[in-house]
Amino acid sequence: MRSAKDFFAPLAVGAPAPLREIPARPSRAIHFFDPSNPKMAAKVPDMVGSVDVLLGNLEDAVKADNKLAARQGLVDIARATPDLGGGQGPTQLWTRVNALDSPWGLDDLTTLVTEIGDRLDVVMVPKVQGAEDIHYVDRLLAQLEAKAGLDRPILVHAILETARGMVNVEEICGASPRMQGLSLGPADLAADRRMKTTRVGGGHPGYLVRQDPVDGDIDGSRPTYQQDLWHYTIARMVDACAMHGIYPYYGPFGDITDVVACEDQFRNAFLLGCVGTWSLHPKQIAIANKVFSPAPEDVAHARRVVEAMGDGTGAVMLDGKMEDDASLKQCLVMVELAEQLAAIDPALKEQYDAIGTTGTESSR
Repeated sequence: MRSAKDFFAPLAVGAPAPLREIPARPSRAIHFFDPSNPKMAAKVPDMVGSVDVLLGNLEDAVKADNKLAARQGLVDIARATPDLGGGQGPTQLWTRVNALDSPWGLDDLTTLVTEIGDRLDVVMVPKVQGAEDIHYVDRLLAQLEAKAGLDRPILVHAILETARGMVNVEEICGASPRMQGLSLGPADLAADRRMKTTRVGGGHPGYLVRQDPVDGDIDGSRPTYQQDLWHYTIARMVDACAMHGIYPYYGPFGDITDVVACEDQFRNAFLLGCVGTWSLHPKQIAIANKVFSPAPEDVAHARRVVEAMGDGTGAVMLDGKMEDDASLKQCLVMVELAEQLAAIDPALKEQYDAIGTTGTESSR
């Protein structure tokens, strides 16, 4: 067992010092692309600045015969797109490497860190089962960073895709100071749990509650209400992330055509505490950017509460509602997120500035 005093020491001689706080960088949409697909690769430079995160996917959805091409494709894209990634630009560069028990996972890490490690912001690790998986990646990254002469640590993001991973979620979140966040992997998790759904994320019409009979008439009209299959899982993931100061994300929504249900699922995750989601198609980027950005009227109300609360003690009445220190904490979450997003999204900044603290568009 490592001593707490050693937790923030580099795990390899010459590796950069671990971060003591994970940066709160906007990441509303993590847009996946296949680096082995020439059409997708060609679109990457034009997407910089329009999406918070571009993720070169090396794992699922890349055929075995294309694994090496995808890895090299990501190296080529990073080298050819100087304003992508590197910890500073408007769009972060992430990658999802192959699973740690696959024939490609080790080579993914050794190649990418030594060749484009200065451009990579986050490595997403699939099918994480427990803290031991993060410990392995943590040590390996430190050795590779030292070899590559990197001056900042590459962060790690874990996908929760197994029942064992969910049981160990708190330990996973606290396994390394590199931990940036967690994503829900609903399809693999559903299979591992033996859930009876073939959907990739989203709800299911069979998962419902039925209104009680009226006056005992079990044959009368009794409306049903669809429930959220993922409420427990997301809520537990959010709590684990909040406990360790890292960030939770909803994962994929597989029905690309059903933009209404996609927006609903994304909003459920946003309200529960997630900071972003995956995008599998460009049309989902716009949905994610909309849902994971606070509405201007909500930001205006939050600003009013912050303004009215002064030093943060006591209580005030606004629009007939009591606001106190707990209200202030909730509103500060909204205001701080709005400020972070306004710094990278000019259109959103204009909306937030225009609405001020009034809740309505200003006359200017």
